[in-house]
Amino acid sequence: MEVKEEGGHERRMFVEAENVEPIIAKIEHKSRQVERLLRLSRYTEALKTALEDSPTKTKDERCKSANWIVVHRVLMASKDVDAVFISLDPEYYDILMKYLYRGLSTGDRPTCDQCLRLHEKLTEKAGLGCIVRALADTTNTV
Repeated sequence: MEVKEEGGHERRMFVEAENVEPIIAKIEHKSRQVERLLRLSRYTEALKTALEDSPTKTKDERCKSANWIVVHRVLMASKDVDAVFISLDPEYYDILMKYLYRGLSTGDRPTCDQCLRLHEKLTEKAGLGCIVRALADTTNTV
């Protein structure tokens, strides 16, 4: 997102549709990194990598869906939910909560079950404010 000053006011600009190719390329690179980490059973690192630089500043659904696929892959591969949160930094809590809600919106039973398990643990760790921030932020969506 670009911020432009106009008459003393900030105006936030979203990435335009024609600029999505570099974002898709970054997500593809991220996907390869995540797959490597998952093969090494480094689930927390894989989750951090998947969540980093999430395309919240674009309205292009291709970018959002591509990144959701990467995050979803990690969420579904993580069997020990408690272990994931032991070393997950708080900076990732809010974006993870947004992806959990995206997962719940799919209606897919295994995805919803896993997202609910993670939601419970994340809420215990991050508190109710994490839920409020995820639901209230309608600008930076996943």
